[in-house]
Amino acid sequence: MITILAWTGSEKKLRTLNPDDLLSRKDEWRAADTVLWIDLCNPSEDEERLILQQFYSIHALSLEDVTRLRREPNAHPHFPKVEEFPDHLFVIVNPLAHTSVPDPNGILTQLSAVLTEHILITHHVAPLKCIDAVREYLARHEAQSQRGPDYLFHLVLDFTVDEFVPVLDQIEDTLDHLESTIMKRPTPELYMRLLRLKRVIITLRKTLIAEREVLVRLARGEFSLVDERETVYYRNVYDHLVRFTELIESSREMVSDLMQTYLSAQSNHLNQVMKVLAMISTIVLPMTLVAGIYGMNFEEFVPNKNNAAGFYIANGLMLLSGVVSVTFFYWKRWL
Repeated sequence: MITILAWTGSEKKLRTLNPDDLLSRKDEWRAADTVLWIDLCNPSEDEERLILQQFYSIHALSLEDVTRLRREPNAHPHFPKVEEFPDHLFVIVNPLAHTSVPDPNGILTQLSAVLTEHILITHHVAPLKCIDAVREYLARHEAQSQRGPDYLFHLVLDFTVDEFVPVLDQIEDTLDHLESTIMKRPTPELYMRLLRLKRVIITLRKTLIAEREVLVRLARGEFSLVDERETVYYRNVYDHLVRFTELIESSREMVSDLMQTYLSAQSNHLNQVMKVLAMISTIVLPMTLVAGIYGMNFEEFVPNKNNAAGFYIANGLMLLSGVVSVTFFYWKRWL
């Protein structure tokens, strides 16, 4: 699906265009007082060809990166990057596909953007909340569109980065809950939750670090297509990413500590079990010795073997050895 929003200096108004108008009025939409935002959401191959080849042709390698998820639905999103061409910027970021953390696979998706002097083209396979949020913002503040594609793209990045907040909060709450229960009941299921959570954290950490590098290049005025007055807004988004990167780094350290705590708790639990088994063996060992002696076939040499009271004497010795062992354990404070 193609959504086209256009701002013209003569009308001073934001309006929605038909895709058929792009080619027929191609030169008009590239006028100095016109700003176009073309959004492709889960587009077909023909729609991609119309926008990214016929209306505005991009490099073949960039087109391959843009269409990767459509061609390979099970592929991982392309890593965030920014590339400069003579007449446009090509940017890829990884927004969240959903705001829950059940599984690291599929938590991120790909948003590709082509930024020119008057045109912003965004491409994504999955519907994105950040795109919808920017549209709602422009519906309330139409005049902001005249600030250019660089400002519109800043809005997209700003909403994209802000979507990480609930996920990071959820990770922190989950880690706090696991920390309070891990010492009480270190079950294998708990350890599997920690492993899945660690994979999510590592995935988010890699993405945030890469997007931070993209933002720092956009914020320091490295590209001529990003106006100097807009670099302040990009710098603000960069500051958010720096803070989120620190939070995810803290979560990564915490989940590693919790995994070590789990292993320590499991080891401590195993030691307690082995301690009980060792005490039982120590208590039973003298009884086994007495039973073994009186079970020998040397009847003439074993005292009280043929005595009627011999049975009671043997059991008494076994009971006495057990009481002595238990008393010794209590005296040593092992029980």
